[in-house]
Amino acid sequence: MKVNGIIRMLLVGGICIATMACQSKKAAETTVVEVAKPKVTTAVVHIEEVEQQNTFTGNVEGYAVNNITPQQARRISRMLVDVGDKVYAGQKLAEMDNSALVQAKAQYENNKANFERSDELYKFGGESKANWEAVKTAYEVSKSTYENMLENTSLISPISGVVTARNYDNGDMVGGMPIFVVQKINPVKVFVNVSESLYTHIKKGMKVDVELDALPEQKFEGKVSRITPSIDPTTRTFEVEVTVANAKELIKPGMYARVVMNYDAHNNIVVPDRAVVKMLGSGDRYIYVYKADGTVSYQKVELGRRMNDKYEILSGIADGDEIVVTGQSALKDGIAVERVN
Repeated sequence: MKVNGIIRMLLVGGICIATMACQSKKAAETTVVEVAKPKVTTAVVHIEEVEQQNTFTGNVEGYAVNNITPQQARRISRMLVDVGDKVYAGQKLAEMDNSALVQAKAQYENNKANFERSDELYKFGGESKANWEAVKTAYEVSKSTYENMLENTSLISPISGVVTARNYDNGDMVGGMPIFVVQKINPVKVFVNVSESLYTHIKKGMKVDVELDALPEQKFEGKVSRITPSIDPTTRTFEVEVTVANAKELIKPGMYARVVMNYDAHNNIVVPDRAVVKMLGSGDRYIYVYKADGTVSYQKVELGRRMNDKYEILSGIADGDEIVVTGQSALKDGIAVERVN
């Protein structure tokens, strides 16, 4: 009886174990793990006309620059203007020591009187021609010396503009530097060096945009006023002069300027900047292209001009391609995605 009970218990236990094993196997066979597809938004891209644009940098200069200084070393008696002052053409800027002028004036007046007497005598035959010519020469030399001394005693501005530099004080002896620098600042000029490859695209009279770091909220219109007719063999660039109207005189000499030139138009694909992905560790750029089978393809592209929130694409994708705009962080080449446009 005990043996039969034991056998019965073993049979029941075996049946239970077998039943549990079958149930476990069945559960394993019927359980399928569902992996969610990455969600993306897409956009169809097309060819558009894109203005070709380059930016070049330079410094603002006055349209005309005059160094105010006497021809000979002189002592400054009085300075009449200072840095930042506006001046007009013909305005007196400084007075120099006039002791030499007094002597030159006395000599001129004496020689003038001698010539007038000699000239009267010569007309009536009372003076030889040789003596008359000598007196005349002395008179003309002293007159020229006096006029030159007069011009260099009262220093006059030849242009209307702004005093941008002052190198001396009252009483100083003028040396190698000018006393003042006067610049005409309406208009102003900007000189930029442009790449050799654009030589045939830049034309005199062409309008450009000028941006200034000192005036970040404003954009000024400029015009190409001069093109250097030669290429610098070292830098492979040529110099372009741009003239900018400055009626309010907001633009000052020395400001850092960016000159934006639109010189041509090309037909290329344009994409949202969010669609462009940078490969880590390199300068390559990629775009995910959505395929008809619901997968995405990783396409290397060549970027052209950036236009606010868009990029010009020079190569890598075609007109009509549907590209991924958002959701790229979870993507890999060839992966299936869920489009949620």
